[in-house]
Amino acid sequence: MARLDPFPGIRYAVGSGVLDDLVAPPYDVVSDDERVRLEARSRHNAVHVELPRDDGERDRYEVAAGLFGRWRDERVLEVDPPSLYVYRMRYDDEAGHRRSTIGVIGALALSQPGGRDILPHERTTPKDKADRLEILRATGVNLSPIWGLSATSGLSARLGPLTRPAPDARATEDTGVVHELWRVDDPAVVDDLRDTVAGGPVLIADGHHRFEVAVAHRDEAGAGAAGAGALMAYVVELSDDQLWVQAVHRLLTGASSDELLEAFGPYFEVLPVEEEVDVGILSRMAEVAALCLIGADGAWLLRPTARTEESAEHRLDSSRLDVALAAVPAVEVRFQHGVEEVRAAVDKGEVDAAVLLRPATVAQIAEVSRGGARMPPKTTFFYPKPRTGMVFRSLAG
Repeated sequence: MARLDPFPGIRYAVGSGVLDDLVAPPYDVVSDDERVRLEARSRHNAVHVELPRDDGERDRYEVAAGLFGRWRDERVLEVDPPSLYVYRMRYDDEAGHRRSTIGVIGALALSQPGGRDILPHERTTPKDKADRLEILRATGVNLSPIWGLSATSGLSARLGPLTRPAPDARATEDTGVVHELWRVDDPAVVDDLRDTVAGGPVLIADGHHRFEVAVAHRDEAGAGAAGAGALMAYVVELSDDQLWVQAVHRLLTGASSDELLEAFGPYFEVLPVEEEVDVGILSRMAEVAALCLIGADGAWLLRPTARTEESAEHRLDSSRLDVALAAVPAVEVRFQHGVEEVRAAVDKGEVDAAVLLRPATVAQIAEVSRGGARMPPKTTFFYPKPRTGMVFRSLAG
């Protein structure tokens, strides 16, 4: 069973509770341009510690630790009594329908070796883990929550009534996504939410690198560092109406679209795309059960052959593409969400080609996690993302 405990959250001391200029997306979805814009919005924007920059003789990790400590000393940040936090995100989906995701933020106790209370679903990459471990070592702070899915029904129904008062903190993205936070410290309510989450395991939706880093940090810190035995987590009920899962697409460098089409021949049935490639291509891909290759001179739907389906580790486009990419080992793969962003990378010549994937379903994520397997890295992109800076958690308490 998963254990989610209250913790003394560290939050911006803003009387109005409006944090538009202070919060930032998680580190792994911030583009270089967005990073600059966020830095300019406020010298206290969370991006300065989430994605710090070197400063003279001080490396970026020392900079992050120094900034966070100074913000606390200057009362830019204040500490709450031990609490859980209800967190709601309201947004419009691609069809223009208003949706919301509601969950609870707490300190999630880390699994012991062989434990089944926290279940990852994706493999990770060493580079990102090394960076996040250095940030955690330097700051001693969980800067942003991982995102977990509770298999226990009823969590959303318990959280809804807790949002009736005005939120303690609120932030609105430029895209219109609204983030709202309510602090909860009533003992009876806290116990009820803890018991609900403890009704089953928590599946990791987003934040696999941060989870593995937290486990590594706990192991190196030893039993005396009590705060290292947990990490900040945003836990949402595992339900289709609470989740919008998008795909993470592949940017390819090292082979032209013609070379890729030749190499992909045994693995996909190739269908030319006549229309302009925009977000509408996702519907076409779902209709014909295909991936989509984009090159500078055209686009093609890639329908997996029986050979590919048999060889793929999972019934996922990320696994199907991995089978074909094994035939072109010289190709470098990078990850990008958003059709428009992928299209732009190809049009600008930043990459040789790209492949659009269909998203994994909530049911597939649950099945893989419960089976103890892992999907390829960057298979799922949960939208929207909880903001860094709505609440922080110090490992020192």
